Amino acid sequence: MQLQFNIGDQFGLVDLRNPVDLSLSMGPGGDNPGAFFIEPSNFAPIRVGDFVGRVAEGGSANCEIINFCAHGNGTHTECVGHITADRIVITDVLQEFWYSAQLITVDLYQGECIRLADLKALNLEYTQALVVRSAPNHPSKKNRNWSGASAPYFEPEALAYLRDAGYLHLLTDFPSVDPEEDEGRLSAHHEWWGVPQRILGGNVETVTPLHNRYRATITELIYVPSEVEDGLYALNLHIPNMRTDAVPSRPLLYPWNKV
Repeated sequence: MQLQFNIGDQFGLVDLRNPVDLSLSMGPGGDNPGAFFIEPSNFAPIRVGDFVGRVAEGGSANCEIINFCAHGNGTHTECVGHITADRIVITDVLQEFWYSAQLITVDLYQGECIRLADLKALNLEYTQALVVRSAPNHPSKKNRNWSGASAPYFEPEALAYLRDAGYLHLLTDFPSVDPEEDEGRLSAHHEWWGVPQRILGGNVETVTPLHNRYRATITELIYVPSEVEDGLYALNLHIPNMRTDAVPSRPLLYPWNKV
């Protein structure tokens, strides 16, 4: 099955049978990456009276309670509510799910950041979403524990550049667009969403749906297989209906063919 999908003024087709899943899973047998010293996700059967929610233990059905933190237990998508005093939830922000996207690869080494100069050196197409794969791209990224490991990040000026270029959705294989230790400033996050930089005590600016960056999102802890070529794609960004600032997500890239 093919979908007609235009990128800018370019007409193209998307093959819906061959998505590239960018998400990292959590739970038993999953990828289970880690970051920020957050405890791993926990999947356990519910126990109510004599009932146990595990067939292997004699229960009539499997029924699990899941404890996790989206920001450190797998691929997740976050909204501006991540850095505001006002409660803004991702399901109010992300209400469309198909986007034009460009995949780029940026060479770096652990502890380095993606700089403004790195982005300016690339041929960016200015699609709705930008998917950034870092190199080296070893498959060990999928289950890496980034805590205390000097994970790469983005220079704040780099995200200001992407913001001003009009990108709405940024996807990265980093655990965060900011460094793990930055005195809580989250400068790159603030630049991306176009809100004043944090000084002390958090960001108290009210961000309404009229704010020009209200619909923007960041997706972190993805993994793009090395065999997937840089270029233009259609992006389908799946999220569950959970009313919080960040949720586990499943971004799918679909090859796009210009015709």
